Amino acid sequence: MKPSSALRFILQAAAAGLIAGLLVLAAQDRTITQADITDRANLLHGQPSRTSFSDAVRQAGPGVVNIYSTKIIQRRSNPLLDHPLFQQFFGAPKVPRQRTQSSLGSGVLVTTEGHILTNNHVIAGADEIKVALNDGRSAQAILIGSDPGTDLALLKIDLPGLTSLTFGNSDALLVGDIVLAIGNPFGVGQTVTMGIVSATGRQHLGINTFEDFIQTDAAINPGNSGGALINPAGELVGINTAIFSQSGGSQGIGFAVPADLAKRILEQLANNGRVVRGWLGLELQDIDRDLATSFGLKSLQGVIIAGVYRNTPAYQVGMQPGDIVTAIDAVKIANTNQALNAISALEPEQTALVTYLRRGEQFETSVTVIERPTENLARRR
Repeated sequence: MKPSSALRFILQAAAAGLIAGLLVLAAQDRTITQADITDRANLLHGQPSRTSFSDAVRQAGPGVVNIYSTKIIQRRSNPLLDHPLFQQFFGAPKVPRQRTQSSLGSGVLVTTEGHILTNNHVIAGADEIKVALNDGRSAQAILIGSDPGTDLALLKIDLPGLTSLTFGNSDALLVGDIVLAIGNPFGVGQTVTMGIVSATGRQHLGINTFEDFIQTDAAINPGNSGGALINPAGELVGINTAIFSQSGGSQGIGFAVPADLAKRILEQLANNGRVVRGWLGLELQDIDRDLATSFGLKSLQGVIIAGVYRNTPAYQVGMQPGDIVTAIDAVKIANTNQALNAISALEPEQTALVTYLRRGEQFETSVTVIERPTENLARRR
């Protein structure tokens, strides 16, 4: 064979091989994804695959604990047994019997000194709180403080060598971001589920007084309350709190308190044992189109005063049901959640300027803020 013929033959064979290779790749196109390409590139550079979150779980898992709380319930006898006539024939009633009520939840170690964030409803009214760690150790916990308004509580245990979670930036979460829920559902042991951020800033759910929830479809079940919601970096972005469910199990609608809010509550509970919030004594309601029409309003901005508690700052300056609050300290108010947060952020003894409408006329009044009571026992005007 002549040299030119041999060269031509080699080139033709190479071209045929290239075409065959392209056909094979085309046939496999449906099975090759961008994630595959990214994973292979990461492996070539010594980085872990992005389709596994084992590193995040390995980092955060030791900081998520199981919480077992018990409280003693007194069983009262029938009131008729206390009647003198009954006691004359049957004697004094027996001592009321007791029974123990147990509840199960999860918690998150937020300091290496043993501080644990959990949900208030997990430990509310408990006579004894026991914490079990992922490494098999357990300890009795003491309650540092609780905040029913956000359903958060701070516990403390005394054990060496604890691993705490790092707070992430929950404000940076976007709808569609991947998140992992870690907890102890149904008491089966530490369990990890995966989902995405379904929504942020969820409010008006009727779960807590102060609501700004992260919504996720990561499976959250009974026993997960107080557990961690983490990002793929293993950072804490939320405290799992509640689910919407008709069956009692996960239906893909779970809610978590954002880590940024939880961190602020943590600091107050650690320092004061409670959360100090401002209060004016107002019961507020959002303005819908029907209310706007009946009050002759041109917009839905502002909140209507549905009630004023007696002997409170708002009562003392003459604010009345039917007044429409439009601004607090010159900051415009759009809805009840914004108004509630603005008032709560005020310091007790601070003076706030409240702008409101009454029968279409605008008024401004200075109000001295007091501390928000744990339970509003005052009677409304």
